[in-house]
Amino acid sequence: MVGPFPLPQIYGLLPGPRNPSSHGSGSNLKICKLVGQRVDQTILSVAAMKTAAEKFAGADEMDSGSTDPAGRAEIGLVRFPGWLKAGFGICIVIAVAAVVRRMVALSTVGKSSAPLEMGKLDAWFRSHAVLTWVHISAALVFVLLLPFVFQVGDGKQHGLLRVFFVLGTITGATAYGMSRYAVGGWIERSAVLVFDTLFLLSLARAYTSQRSGDVPGQRMWMVRSVAILLGIATTRPVKGVFFATQRISHLTPDRFFGIAFWIGFSINTVAIELWLRSAGRRIAASEYAHDRR
Repeated sequence: MVGPFPLPQIYGLLPGPRNPSSHGSGSNLKICKLVGQRVDQTILSVAAMKTAAEKFAGADEMDSGSTDPAGRAEIGLVRFPGWLKAGFGICIVIAVAAVVRRMVALSTVGKSSAPLEMGKLDAWFRSHAVLTWVHISAALVFVLLLPFVFQVGDGKQHGLLRVFFVLGTITGATAYGMSRYAVGGWIERSAVLVFDTLFLLSLARAYTSQRSGDVPGQRMWMVRSVAILLGIATTRPVKGVFFATQRISHLTPDRFFGIAFWIGFSINTVAIELWLRSAGRRIAASEYAHDRR
């Protein structure tokens, strides 16, 4: 019972009580029907407003990315500028050429026409052929994989990343052994040890970011690790400048190789760090703009 009428009577489903002594029963029935219609309309209006509010709230959360980690991650991804792509491409070509040259030197038995220091270096690599082949083979596949790692969709990303991390670890670990003989002595060896360690640490941070679902962090540390690794390619043109100016500087390879290693690795490390910091500021500004919507 609700008030003086049964619940069915309010919604106009049953006629009102037939009491001959009651006056205006027909008017009461009409009033009950009107009240029932008003109640129905009110209930439907409230339900419609609630549904619309839920849809609006959901759409707003999707736009801001507050409830969708993937949406928030997309905000943190920025495109590589043309100069960075060009630099990476040049380094990849140089690195591949260096590995192919090393493979040919390992496969060729006989007197080499290379300078004395380079001949000694080739001889050391031949005497440690297993370590050298493992290092350059892993490095070659790793470098050739780079253009695909940053372009494939999420469906194939997981498998490629697994190969990326495994090959990167092998390349970095074997680089320590490869530095035992250095033409430039301890100056060259110290450059390899410092930047190889930075490479492995960056690779480890990228892996932990992937495991925690931090896509922007993973991408940032992957780019940093790749740039550091490709610093070995940047040392090649730097050494070429030293060779070209050898008559003026009178520096022999055992004296300028270490300097060239520090310059080459430093160029890549500083350049990528400056770009990452600039990209980080743009990411923060983009997220702030989305949060204010």
